[in-house]
Amino acid sequence: MPGQRKRRRQQQDAGRQAAARTSPDAGRWEVLLETQDESEWRAHLRRLHGAEGRIDWAMTRIDTLCGRLMQPTTYRLSLFVPDPARASEHDSLDH
Repeated sequence: MPGQRKRRRQQQDAGRQAAARTSPDAGRWEVLLETQDESEWRAHLRRLHGAEGRIDWAMTRIDTLCGRLMQPTTYRLSLFVPDPARASEHDSLDH
C-alpha cells in the first residue's frame, strides 16, 4: 500500500521519542489510581477523558495486573512526572 513505509517509520519514531521522554533518568511514574473494582476503574477513565486538557495521554501508562485464583485483577493508571532538574536543563538548552 502506498505510504505504508512512511507511516511505519513515523510510528517507530514516535515510539522512540516517547521512550526517550519517559526514560528512568528523565523522571518517575506516579500512580494516579489503583483499584480492583473494574466499574470504578472505567468510571474514573470516563471522567478523565471528559475533562479536556487535564491529562497528557501520551505521558500516561495503563496497567492491568491480571489476577489468578488467589489475587484479584488490579487496574493501575500512572502518569509520568518529569524530573524538575532535568526539565530545567532541557529548557536552558532550548534558549
